[in-house]
Amino acid sequence: QLQLVESGGGLVQPGGSLKLSCAASVTTFTINAMGWYRQAPGKQREWVASTGSSTNYADSVKGRFTISRDNAKKNTVDLQMNNLEPDDTAVYYCTAVHSGVLYWGKGTLVTVSS
Repeated sequence: QLQLVESGGGLVQPGGSLKLSCAASVTTFTINAMGWYRQAPGKQREWVASTGSSTNYADSVKGRFTISRDNAKKNTVDLQMNNLEPDDTAVYYCTAVHSGVLYWGKGTLVTVSS
């Protein structure tokens, strides 16, 4: 059973930066792709970014967020978030595709507020 653990959430002012990290509990070569989703208060969960055979971003974060995987370990994924806006406030969830199954972390809260 794959487990994902996120870290790095917190409170940041508008225009600030935050880096989220996620570590998976299985050996790296079986993870095909990793990514991030988020769910804002009162809204549906939405895809943010993913990386595997290609790297893609939601339009709302393109140019501000950068997703990256550790080339050596491959079982970690980071999300560098710059120029944060109040609309970025959400619980951010790490995801991983492992043996054809999509796994979720428990989430980490990001609050953008002055």
